[in-house]
Amino acid sequence: MNAHNNEDRIQNLLRQSLPPLEIDPEPNRDLWPAVLRHLDTQSTEQPRSKWLWFDCALAAGLAVVILSIPASIPMLLYYL
Repeated sequence: MNAHNNEDRIQNLLRQSLPPLEIDPEPNRDLWPAVLRHLDTQSTEQPRSKWLWFDCALAAGLAVVILSIPASIPMLLYYL
C-alpha cells in the first residue's frame, strides 16, 4: 500500500465514523424555559448550608498550620 491509498482509506473511515455536520446548528428547542424552571426549583428547595465538611476541614488545617508555624503567615498572605 502506498501513502495515497492509506490517506484515502483513513478519509473513508473518518467519513463513515463521523456524522455529517448539520447546515443549521441551532438547537432544536429553546433552552431558556428549562433554565428558568431549574432556577425556580432551586429557589423553592430548602437552602443548603454554605459550609461543607471539606470547608471546615480546610479551615481547621489552616488554623493548625498558623498556630504551629507562625512564620508561615506571610507566605499564606502572599498566596491569597
